[in-house]
Amino acid sequence: MRETKTLDYFLLTLLALIWASAFFNIKIATYSYGPLTIAFLRIFFGAIPVVLLCYAKKIKIEAFSKDWYWFAAIGVINLVIPFFLIAYGVQSVQSNLAAILMASTPLSASLLAHFFTKNEKINIIKSIGVLIGFSGIVFLFSDKILINENNFLSALIIFFASTFYVIGGLLTLKISNKENENVTASILIWGTLVLCPIALFFEQPWNLSPRLDSTISLLYLGVFSTGIAWLLRFYILKHNGLVFQAQVAYIIPIFGVILGFIFLNEAITSKIIISLFAVIIGIYIVKKGSKIKTV
Repeated sequence: MRETKTLDYFLLTLLALIWASAFFNIKIATYSYGPLTIAFLRIFFGAIPVVLLCYAKKIKIEAFSKDWYWFAAIGVINLVIPFFLIAYGVQSVQSNLAAILMASTPLSASLLAHFFTKNEKINIIKSIGVLIGFSGIVFLFSDKILINENNFLSALIIFFASTFYVIGGLLTLKISNKENENVTASILIWGTLVLCPIALFFEQPWNLSPRLDSTISLLYLGVFSTGIAWLLRFYILKHNGLVFQAQVAYIIPIFGVILGFIFLNEAITSKIIISLFAVIIGIYIVKKGSKIKTV
């Protein structure tokens, strides 16, 4: 039993590490590729392991079924838009900054869930958590070393990208009766179909002479940070449940800051540390508040 629990926490930490590593790899990919091409190839390469798993497990992929419009909408909102916005924003800011900004997703989810779900209403504990977490984000924007008049908009774009993850998650509730692998494969397929012509038309990637490190990072983003990470998430959800898997939100920004420093020598200012702790504490309080039944 103890060995199983150790394995569970190892896999959770591994998932956090893979997702956190996406940020500095996106930064490296931007050295050679445009944001549309990064988003497109990330989704395309991410789809491959998920689709293969569906075929191996004989899971029907319903991308073009009668519910195709749900898959298409979720693919655009949950993948296409945030992947593009993050890649666009990271061109001008440090990757560790993006990791902290994206960690606000559980906080945004608490606010939107209050208005668009019946059983996840906000309460006083959640409100305190949201206020603390978003205060950390606001404080981060006061760090003039990292955010100035030249990249303020880029940082704001990354912050708003997290909202699309939340909206996509809410839309996924509409097809929650379907298997996770089927849903993920279907939205990845639609994300690929939507982005392919857009990326080809606007960025014409065949004219690029990409650096090797950018290409390796882009492949990693697709296969590991998108495809394999989602499959690992499925495994954790199936064996441990949503509450256990949600703990990954605490670890991602920590790893994101550390990896940005190790691989890109990014600055870690005192305001980054304070903001990081505020966001993590805010998420923790929100999770605690979620356990309280609302009437």
